[in-house]
Formats: sequence, structure tokens, C-alpha cells
Amino acid sequence: MRRLPVLLLLVAASLLLAGCGPNLFDLLRNIWALGFCGTVIVVLDILALIELANSPRDFSSKALWALLIIFFPLGGLILYYFFGR
Repeated sequence: MRRLPVLLLLVAASLLLAGCGPNLFDLLRNIWALGFCGTVIVVLDILALIELANSPRDFSSKALWALLIIFFPLGGLILYYFFGR
């Protein structure tokens, strides 16, 4: 149950800090126009964020990985699955 507040805080911080470029929120804004590859990237990003929220890392590490995944959906996802797990 302690992971839910961390996840909510990460989502709130991401909503406040998101602004430049096609981040995860920009992709989710018009989900029907993504196509197959865009949909796969969004689903994998969401799964990575859920896995990150359930990991035993400390808060600062989770926050940095979450921001990387949110602001750079494809690159952050690749970096997380290769180096963050």
C-alpha cells in the first residue's frame, strides 16, 4: 500500500513538469491517432511505470526513472529495460 502514494506523486509531478515535445502525456492525449507502433510504445511505457512503482528502489531513483520514461517515451523505455531493472 505504500507504493500507491509514490505512484500518485510521480504522476502528479509528471503532469506539472511535462511541457516540451512529444512526451507520454502528448501521446495519450490523442490515443486514436497513434497507430500500432505508438500504441505499443504507450502500453510498454505504462507497464514500465507500474513495474517501477512496484520496485524496491528508493524514491529519488524511482522519480528519475519515471521522469525519463515520461519525457522520452521510446528512449526512456529502452534505457529502463536495459539498465534500470
